[in-house]
Amino acid sequence: MTRGKRMTKVYKAVHELVLEGKTPSRDIAKTIGKPYSTLMRELNPHDRLAKLGVDTFVDIMKCTGNLRPLEIMANELGCKVVPAE
Repeated sequence: MTRGKRMTKVYKAVHELVLEGKTPSRDIAKTIGKPYSTLMRELNPHDRLAKLGVDTFVDIMKCTGNLRPLEIMANELGCKVVPAE
């Protein structure tokens, strides 16, 4: 089973956020309470058996303060992310 092209963009954004973002990936794993190796497997774009759960997806964005993956997802749905006031 392969991920759809739309979701691939979201997975790629999360992968880049964790590996190339301002917050070190090991710190993200620790903060969200997930073993580093498990997090890396879930983010591996070549591992089609591992899945990134929605809770982890949200926790990563909360931890990093970066909503880019959510913005990509919203864009795919024809929506925009608007911060709460």
